[in-house]
Amino acid sequence: MKKALNELKRHALTAISYMLPLVVASGLLIAIGNLMGGQVIEDYTQSFTIASALTSLGVMGMGLLAPFIGGYISYSIAERPGIAPGFLMGMIANALGAGFLGGMIGGYLVGYFILWMKKTWKVPKWADGLMPMMIIPTVSSIVIGLVMFFVIGGPIAWITELLVVFLNSLDESSRFVYGFIFGVLGAFDFGGPISKVPNLMADGLLMEGILEPEAIKVIGAMVPPIGVTFAWLFSKFSNKRVFTKVEEDAIKVAFPMGLTMITEGVIPIAMNDLLRTVFACSMGTGIAGAINFYFQNGSPVPSGGVFVIPVMTKPFVGLLALIAGSVVTGIILLVIKKTISDEEYDSTQLEEEQEMDLSGFSLND
Repeated sequence: MKKALNELKRHALTAISYMLPLVVASGLLIAIGNLMGGQVIEDYTQSFTIASALTSLGVMGMGLLAPFIGGYISYSIAERPGIAPGFLMGMIANALGAGFLGGMIGGYLVGYFILWMKKTWKVPKWADGLMPMMIIPTVSSIVIGLVMFFVIGGPIAWITELLVVFLNSLDESSRFVYGFIFGVLGAFDFGGPISKVPNLMADGLLMEGILEPEAIKVIGAMVPPIGVTFAWLFSKFSNKRVFTKVEEDAIKVAFPMGLTMITEGVIPIAMNDLLRTVFACSMGTGIAGAINFYFQNGSPVPSGGVFVIPVMTKPFVGLLALIAGSVVTGIILLVIKKTISDEEYDSTQLEEEQEMDLSGFSLND
């Protein structure tokens, strides 16, 4: 079971890596166009502005998310013969209102169907060249396309609609709670497999016009590295030493990485005191998520770190959430981490130097 789940995750992450440039470019186009006063063009026979062209281009790009995720999941499973059928399953998902989730499921179905065809179908030697170019794409598109249209497309669209309605109907207290939970999960393992689940949901909801989870994802990815940096600064002001020299050097690297949403820079620091660091960072990202969702701040762009904040629907809320979550993380870390002595502060560095000290080594011994 674990092996199968890891395989499914691997295919999804492959597809996301291909899809991410599209999402970022489309989101920035929408943001730039909106800042310039652009509107989505409904009639291309009439004159329109550059701003409206940029906004409309971004919207077109966002409309390709389901085909992209379906196409590249299928490609990850079945290689090149899976691309076209996967994209078609994503188009069906768009047409039925099944969105991002429908594209994912369609990509998995058609990908594994093609894999089964490649392993089991035997054709005459003269038809071998037709398998990847004609037979596999056509047959798989027909079979899984009909399954999407008549079996699973409708239920997936219904589930997606229920989720959108549920999120839009949350009152203020519920938004605070769900924002907190989403924020905690989004950075719980510093960019690992747990955090990728809610982040993937945020990308899917962005396609449905729900922008708030995307803002939580963007802000939450920055809170741990910035929060740990605050903890270091607070320790300097309070004369309570809680980081070793090596950890301080790691913080200086993690901070600029964090500004661009690379949370993984915290991992070398967290590994020396995992439970306390995870707890502090989770509380900080939870607070940031709660503030974002409570005040309904959304992000049309799924990646970019601090550079995305100006194009959020409520930039000052995004900035407030980032600062508040980071300060909470820093204060909690300062309070719960143990004070270290001068020897402990330099111990890791000294141990490394001693390991590299070859002055006493002799080939004659």
